[in-house]
Amino acid sequence: MASEDVSTIVSGIGPKVRGLRKQAGLSLQQLAEVADVSAAAIHKIEQSGMVPTITTLLKVAGALGRPVAYFVDEEAVASDPTVHTPDGSQRPIYTSHTGIDLAGISGAYGKFFLAGARAVVEPGASSGDKMLEHPGEELVHVLTGQLEFIVNDRTFLLGPCDSLHFRTVQEHSWRNPGTVPATALWMALRPQ
Repeated sequence: MASEDVSTIVSGIGPKVRGLRKQAGLSLQQLAEVADVSAAAIHKIEQSGMVPTITTLLKVAGALGRPVAYFVDEEAVASDPTVHTPDGSQRPIYTSHTGIDLAGISGAYGKFFLAGARAVVEPGASSGDKMLEHPGEELVHVLTGQLEFIVNDRTFLLGPCDSLHFRTVQEHSWRNPGTVPATALWMALRPQ
């Protein structure tokens, strides 16, 4: 990749962060709190005055409900995108949560409103102590094992063939309370 291509990708990170923050209706301080990154650092990133470390970009991307690839994808959005994902060619989706392995089954964010992954969640793995809250919707369909979700103080225990569809502006969390890995199809709709 030519150095001018890298410069174009890097210079596009700030405007994407700012655009998503504005869409979500978040102030710099609010995004900073959700992402656990200083407001000053986010401001510098948005103004293209600082190139974020991968750790910082992972935190900001997670807080904005996007994979890191969204911020560094150099491909232009096709007017009629179609993506075929044959078995074995699923791309890994990186997350800050441990104990969950995500394999992408959909096209890249930016080209589509909907993203999907095959999730394998290890026993005891969870979204963490802090409740999640971000724009969009999620639909989770459990294939094997169990997943527990808390959405607005309501607890849902999902087993094989159970599904849960909810707006993610509600406080929510997830965990695998079982003793075996859980496998699920996990769909996310993010506002563009």
